[in-house]
Amino acid sequence: MTDFTLRRAAFADMPSVARLHRHVREICLPYLPDLHTPEEDLAFFQRHVFASCTIWLGEAEGQTIGFAASRSGWLDHLYVDPAWHGRGVGQTLLTAGKEGQSELDLWTFQRNAQARRFYERQGFVLIALTDGAGNEEREPDAHYRWMAGQSLEA
Repeated sequence: MTDFTLRRAAFADMPSVARLHRHVREICLPYLPDLHTPEEDLAFFQRHVFASCTIWLGEAEGQTIGFAASRSGWLDHLYVDPAWHGRGVGQTLLTAGKEGQSELDLWTFQRNAQARRFYERQGFVLIALTDGAGNEEREPDAHYRWMAGQSLEA
């Protein structure tokens, strides 16, 4: 089902992106500590994400339902509203984030089995597992990499 649109984000989209980020984390990653206020989330997206990444939005009926933020060689964020899981939003956003990239790395939490399965289906390969000491949540994470032209059977 593809009853959504894809477009590049503008600075004015930042509040809806920050809200969606918080919503998805609360619903899909309830084991993560809530380390920041909504205002701090917004400041993070302003200073870091919108300042350094290309951001693609999935929208439906005027609402942000997903976003992907990528920069050279990295997919920093890919979040989809749980109500839209399994409807092609994540794959469409990921395809946009891969555009012009020969290699793309990302981090996801080890416990996020749904995301790990998704990335593996999209051709990402596990590079390393960590104990979480390098992230602010202190949650064990997984480093994945995709390379253009890499066979899914490799």
